[in-house]
Amino acid sequence: MKPMKFGIGQPARRVEDQRLITGHGEFTSDAIPKNAARAFVLRSPHAHARFRITDVEAARQMPGVLLILTAADIGHLGGLPCLAPVANADGSAMDFVPYPILAKDVVRHVGDMVAFVVAESLAQARDAAEAIVVDYDNLPAVNGIRAASKPGAPLVWPERKSNLAFDAAMGSKEKADAGFAKAKHVTKLSIVNNRLVTNYMETRAVVATYNPRSERYHLSLGSQGVHGIRDVLADAVLKVPKDKVHVTTGDVGGGFGTKAFCYREYPLAAEAAKRVGRPVVWVGERTEHFVGDAQGRDHLTEAELALDEKGRILGLRIDVEADMGAYLSAFAPFIPSLAGLMAPGLYDIPGTFFRFRGFYSNTLPVDAYRGAGRPEAAYLIERLVDLAAREMGIAQDKIRARNFIKPKQMPYKTAMGRVYDSGEFEGHLQRAMEVSGWVSFKDRLRDAKKRGMIRGLGLASYIEICAFGSPEDAVVRIEKDGSATILIGTQSNGQGHATAYAQIASQHLDLPLEQIRMVQGDTDQVKTGGGTGGSRSIPVGGAAVSAAATLLVDKLKGLAADALEAGRSDLEIIDGTVRVVGTDKAIGFAEIAALPGAKPGDLSANGHYLPSEGTYPNGTHVCEIEIDPATGTSQIVNYTIVDDFGVTLNPLLLAGQVHGGIVQGIGQALLERTVYGDDGQLITASFMDYAVPRAADAPSFHFETRNVPCTTNALGVKGAGEAGTIAGAGTVMNAVVDALDRAYGIRHVDMPATPEAIYRAIVAATAKKAA
Repeated sequence: MKPMKFGIGQPARRVEDQRLITGHGEFTSDAIPKNAARAFVLRSPHAHARFRITDVEAARQMPGVLLILTAADIGHLGGLPCLAPVANADGSAMDFVPYPILAKDVVRHVGDMVAFVVAESLAQARDAAEAIVVDYDNLPAVNGIRAASKPGAPLVWPERKSNLAFDAAMGSKEKADAGFAKAKHVTKLSIVNNRLVTNYMETRAVVATYNPRSERYHLSLGSQGVHGIRDVLADAVLKVPKDKVHVTTGDVGGGFGTKAFCYREYPLAAEAAKRVGRPVVWVGERTEHFVGDAQGRDHLTEAELALDEKGRILGLRIDVEADMGAYLSAFAPFIPSLAGLMAPGLYDIPGTFFRFRGFYSNTLPVDAYRGAGRPEAAYLIERLVDLAAREMGIAQDKIRARNFIKPKQMPYKTAMGRVYDSGEFEGHLQRAMEVSGWVSFKDRLRDAKKRGMIRGLGLASYIEICAFGSPEDAVVRIEKDGSATILIGTQSNGQGHATAYAQIASQHLDLPLEQIRMVQGDTDQVKTGGGTGGSRSIPVGGAAVSAAATLLVDKLKGLAADALEAGRSDLEIIDGTVRVVGTDKAIGFAEIAALPGAKPGDLSANGHYLPSEGTYPNGTHVCEIEIDPATGTSQIVNYTIVDDFGVTLNPLLLAGQVHGGIVQGIGQALLERTVYGDDGQLITASFMDYAVPRAADAPSFHFETRNVPCTTNALGVKGAGEAGTIAGAGTVMNAVVDALDRAYGIRHVDMPATPEAIYRAIVAATAKKAA
């Protein structure tokens, strides 16, 4: 494509920012109807208990109370389905129970929903919820994977023989075992991938209305895609035709995967709106968020790497135990499955075997969180390779370069059956080391020692799969004033889609970005959509926009040809006009729209894109960290990023996505940890106890791209929304371990490497050495 002044590759500032930073955003709770009733959820204070509601009538008679729903009142509603089941290794189907909209007889985690209270005001709804009398009979709680997987453990679901939800596998055990049989060295590692709370700025909310004449529900809610939520509501829960459910999403204050699916409050608000005959609003409070929204990660992994005497990888065996929580959320089983698909990373590994099991526990359900399986895979393989290098006395760059898939091997089919189309992995490794000052690190290490500090330098090379799965459709049309409108079924959660899609359209239409409007988040206006997730919006949605704009240009040239008395091949698009090449003879888009022969269908075009294979962003990150051994506190001094995203659409948007993702990776590596007590109580249930990165925790970044265009994507792009998180945790932890290994011989610590964890590791290593 030729460069356009507003098009692909330009560092355009976000067109949506002026509206948002001046307080004119339209988030869900900004558009509450004046006559709306307010809802409050009565949640279980216990992790596992039988319960009986002994008195709800008194609460129903309290001032302002309009409706109280319990499980007994909604027997006609279905449960939330698991949308991504996996097959067991023996070929049998995974057995699961739909996620009940309200708990009946038994609660299975702290925050489980017991009743939905609707009143004139939130205070009245809260008071009524407190007046509901519930008798709880506590049952033994199962906290975490280790407890859930023990023989004879209390059962989250008594009708099952154990807490095992599924036992699946992928890869070839025979090929992996063959590699280990030839190995001269085997590296083994046990890894904890800590559970995280997804802390978006805007908590979840829903405004529901019901029109008795049309028998239609309308739900306005913050989501990552309205069509998927509409389909679940209509098909599985409300059990009505899809055209009876209208879902809209306005501005969204962060999603990170956890707003990609339907939650129980949404159908309850819809049911309540139908019953009370007025809008019903539920806005989650931050304390509810901690006990009501799906959480992320939470894997225990045993892994081993087989190598020859030169450090060439011969085989990889992995056994993952994943905590699913009390219920199977929408995409929960798919997450460890996706980790398995990407387990080999960027390495040419002859045989990989990946076993993954999911277990029920009396904790909140786990689901997608930024990266969703890919951070787990990248962290695992990069910690393994790092440890193998230390054990064998091989330099970190040498062991990686020795095992990288080479450009001449592309397209490369991995042991898991994925096909990498492009990449120059050694190139970004060497560039990242050069920019980070790898060779001169010894000088900075010497200076740190003089100050009583220890320092580490860690790197991680990653690859991820993006843009897999469903197709995307887009419509691009010219309006009467000559501006353009894009209709798309993805959903911006703050990424800047209005700018990015406008740049793609402008590449064809040569319009200023301010003259290109985006319509999203409306199941009535946008007929189909796969939503936002898996970094699919630009690789898939952007390709659909490009396809639509290409068709539209052809239509515009056809309409303009008669007016300009020229052939189509003699026409070009310049500055929002169709012009005869080499002349000043032109007609603007508004004039074309006003032509007598211009029909509505002539001014719009549909684009469709179905990816034939995923895209594979990759890169190398380097982290330099300094640790105070007296306190265990750490500070990231520098962070270097060299990434391959195929084609850069907008360098400003790209840098923002990468920086934000890395900070979330830093959070997992150094700060964030979800803690449940033995009784299943959530200990880290607020920001008083759950640490998230602050501005002071974000380091100085050096970011650059070393792009190799994707050969399987129409735009050549690879996706970037999750890359920082996927690479971040492993990079930081390798730096932490490097510092500890140099000073104390410590070669592994688990995430989060908090000051306490680091200090305890130092004390233990010092005591062991002295013994």
